[in-house]
Order: sequence, then C-alpha cells, then structure tokens
Amino acid sequence: APGTGKTTVAVRMGQILAKMGYSRRGHVVLATRDDLVGQYVGHTAPKTKEMIKKAMGGLLLVDEAYYLYNASNDRDYGQECIEILLNVMENNQDDLVVAVAGYKDRMDKFFSYIPGMMSRIGNHIDFPNYKSDELVQISSVMARDLEYDIHPDAYPVFQHYIEERMKLPYFSNARTVRNAMDRARMNSAIRTFERFAINGENGGLCTVEDLRSIMSEDFQVLLDDILNADVDKRIFA
Repeated sequence: APGTGKTTVAVRMGQILAKMGYSRRGHVVLATRDDLVGQYVGHTAPKTKEMIKKAMGGLLLVDEAYYLYNASNDRDYGQECIEILLNVMENNQDDLVVAVAGYKDRMDKFFSYIPGMMSRIGNHIDFPNYKSDELVQISSVMARDLEYDIHPDAYPVFQHYIEERMKLPYFSNARTVRNAMDRARMNSAIRTFERFAINGENGGLCTVEDLRSIMSEDFQVLLDDILNADVDKRIFA
C-alpha cells in the first residue's frame, strides 16, 4: 500500500545491517525504472551498473520494480537491466543487499514473469494500510516534529476526516496525513492572522502557543471539503 513506510523501513534496514557488520556503509540508494533502464541500445547497462556501483556496500531499493519488465514488448530494455541485477545479486551478495518494492498484486505478477528474481529474494514483507487511529498517532508525531501542538478536541475531527478520506480513491496512508497536516497548518496560520492582525485581538499580539496550535476548526475545513463536495469532485478533496 502507498505511504506505509517502505522506503523508511529500507533506510532503517540499511542502518541496522551496517551496525551489525553485514554491510560496509549501510546507505540506501533508491532507484526506479528511469534510473536503471535506458532509452536506446547500449544505454541500459551503463545506467544500471552506475546505480549498482552507488549502492555497493549498502542497500539498493528498486521501487515499483514491476515497471522494469514489459511483457507486451520483447524488445523492452528492462529485460537487460533485470539480467544485470540478477547477476549482481548472485555474485555480489556479500557486498550488496537488493530490495524491491511495489503493490502486492503487481509484484506477484512480476515474480511470475521473472522466477530468477523470486528465488533470489528470500524475505517478503507486506505493508498493509494503516487503521485510522494509527494514522491519527502518526499525525501527532508529525506535529511534534514540526513543533506544533494539536488540541485534544481536534483529534476526533481529524480521525473523522481520515475515515472519510479512506473511502475515496488515491488514499496514501501517511502521505495523505502529511498533506492534511500541511493544510491544517496553513488553516491555523490563516486563523491566527485573522484573529490578531485583522481583528486586532489582544492588541494584535499573539503568543508562541497561538502560533503553534492546531485546533479542531483547522481540520474541520478539510472534513467539510469532502462532505460538501460534489460526488464527481470528491476525489480531489
């Protein structure tokens, strides 16, 4: 599932392997098809080898790995990339960890086309969607890291927003939470500006607490956007 922390886990894994002495550097190199596959004959091998070189001593994470293989095109250059990766995974397994990530159904299909990849990937980890209460906890951590304080009354409103947003297309778990937090912070800034700069509350002077507070009305704006939007436009809420 998107936004469930696959890349974050890969980074942590690289750090753990380094501390345990299983990898020299423990760094993570994130790659996609654009980083690995060329656009003309003779272009793919140098690109793939360059990314492998960067990842040596650490972990190479290939995101949405199923895009490397195009079953409908025998001349697709992704096959060359896969063959190089398989060779490196076999001969350099003491100095490179390769992880592939993507949606489960597409990854299963990808492995069925490339059995050599399946046999070289020893561990499979499923990243399911978070529950709404877990996403609320994530929002609390994000707020803390951004030095904001979410008012206790705001959490039920935010959870209601998350539950409604989960029913719509393109839901992305923690990524959706991050976008919602960005909007809530903007709403908080607008609300604070109106209170003190426009309406002149407290002589126009606000406190640090005022600037850091995210209130229920800041999330209510997001919730109202979903609940009151036209059905055809709700996916954009």
